[in-house]
Amino acid sequence: MHFQKVCVLGLGYIGLPTAAVFASRKVNVIGVDVNRHVVDTINRGEIHIVEPELDIVVHAAVSSGFLRATTTPESADAFLIAVPTPFKVENGNDHLPDLTYIQAASEAIAPVLAKGNLVIMESTSPVGTTEQMAAWLAEARPDLTFPQTYGEESDIRIVHSPERILTGHAVRELVENNRVIGGITPKCSQQAAELYNIFLEGECIITNVQTSEMCKLVENSFRDVNIAFANELSMICDKLDINVWELIALANRHPRVDILQPGPGVGGHCISVDPWFIVSETPEESRLIRLAREVNNIKPQWVVNKLNKTLEEFLVANPSKTAADVTIACFGLAFKPDIDDLRESPSFTIARQLMQRHPGKVLIVEPNIDRLPDELVSANLVSLEVALEHSNIAVLLVGHKQFNFVNIPTSTIIVDICGVHS
Repeated sequence: MHFQKVCVLGLGYIGLPTAAVFASRKVNVIGVDVNRHVVDTINRGEIHIVEPELDIVVHAAVSSGFLRATTTPESADAFLIAVPTPFKVENGNDHLPDLTYIQAASEAIAPVLAKGNLVIMESTSPVGTTEQMAAWLAEARPDLTFPQTYGEESDIRIVHSPERILTGHAVRELVENNRVIGGITPKCSQQAAELYNIFLEGECIITNVQTSEMCKLVENSFRDVNIAFANELSMICDKLDINVWELIALANRHPRVDILQPGPGVGGHCISVDPWFIVSETPEESRLIRLAREVNNIKPQWVVNKLNKTLEEFLVANPSKTAADVTIACFGLAFKPDIDDLRESPSFTIARQLMQRHPGKVLIVEPNIDRLPDELVSANLVSLEVALEHSNIAVLLVGHKQFNFVNIPTSTIIVDICGVHS
């Protein structure tokens, strides 16, 4: 099948790079987003997120006429759904998957679907969601046939293909990484592989739809479990007065040991979310996955408690001062280095708690944003130099490449959570 036009729903950290890469291969791409600001920004040839190289690709794609953004889907040969899958609260459980955005995207494309179209779910979601999407589409378009009932002879092809990109390296990894493709039928998978091979240098690996959905969840759960080990180790070492960074470096000299680096927790819209999708479907069998999530979730509060203890020790050593006289600086808000993404960020959670509880000044250093979110408006967004000069306690949360802590004043107490100074 020759794909002349692709429609991408959701122009965030996954959808926009995907749309731009297709457009860079001279495929006509319609990008759809419900946020008018996002649409207008892209149509100016600009981007609304921090992602290296993406601004150049988007500008070129828009200027050449191959990428256009809108708020309403249009007819196309293929539709890619890359919308969020957040949590919802139900019966006291606040980690259940919310498929509202996926359902809304399905309902939005249904009127413009035509025989021969390919629909790909790229959103990370629980096992069975792609087939649920197919059911929503079939209900909305009874004049078309779908693979869950008509198999290889269906009018519409349905596939799940999860992204596997690292934020900050999205453009390169979209092209270079292997792509797992799980179609409801083999013909569905074959057509999706043809589409991705327009730009893909990696391998298309074919499986069934449910295994594809589970694969993404397992990849991120594996990383979450390993990070939980490192984070738990950091809390143990703190109690035993052992330098965790030195310990990990020594342990990793073993040929079969590769411990990750601890931090303030786990953030982002993948590792901190996806394991719960497994737990929600199989709560009795996924005990280790749940426990890893709980370990990583408590780390931000552990950091806050450590800062409270540090503050108390500072006041004992400086009896002429009160807590209101003490300035605390937080270095980093993003969920990982060198990006602007604050989604599920443990560093953001720590800064917010400090701002709410600490009577003194709270300074924020985050070089990848130009304004603080509304929850932190009472804090001060400052430069690295200003924070180092005026803070009594410096808490190092994210190892951004812009951070240089060589000239920290000797009077400043350093609480290094991410290992950039230890």
